[in-house]
Amino acid sequence: MNAARHLAPACALGLLLAGLAGCDNMQHQDYVRPYAASVHLADGASAQLPPAHTVARGAPAPDDPVVTGKRAGILLTEIPVPLTRDLLERGRERFGIFCAACHGGDGYGQGIVVRRGFPAPPSLHEARLRVAPVGHLFEVITLGTGRMYPQAAQLEPRDRWAIIAYLRALQRSQHATLADLPAGRRPRLSAP
Repeated sequence: MNAARHLAPACALGLLLAGLAGCDNMQHQDYVRPYAASVHLADGASAQLPPAHTVARGAPAPDDPVVTGKRAGILLTEIPVPLTRDLLERGRERFGIFCAACHGGDGYGQGIVVRRGFPAPPSLHEARLRVAPVGHLFEVITLGTGRMYPQAAQLEPRDRWAIIAYLRALQRSQHATLADLPAGRRPRLSAP
């Protein structure tokens, strides 16, 4: 017990001295600045680009349709994520947060900022937007257009698809026809 009591301060002193000796070495290391010439790489660069076609671990492929809204460079016509009730509810929530201020809760372009003087965006119920490929809508949300700011920094790709799914449901709710219903349900609506 006595020996352990005398050994502890000696160990602590030894660790302290070893640590201080290591600190001195830090003063003699090369300081590599980004974009400055360096002797560490053959071409004199201080950093290297990753090899072509590499993808960060856990990141989607750069040509993933969920991330780009395109497949083989062509705008998608179908939503590339499973269409579920949860997706639609998420889309309704995100639309209310990010879109309704300008586009209005109903999508007709008369949101609160428009009623206070901001120029109105196009109605999301215009025929050209009802038939536009979903990839176009994804691109507009991602990159912005006209007075609309890009939303890529605020909305991850799956949330953009959720908004598009909700938008399609909103458009459908305003422009559905009797022919859109299954034949078995039509008589209930056409009866007086």
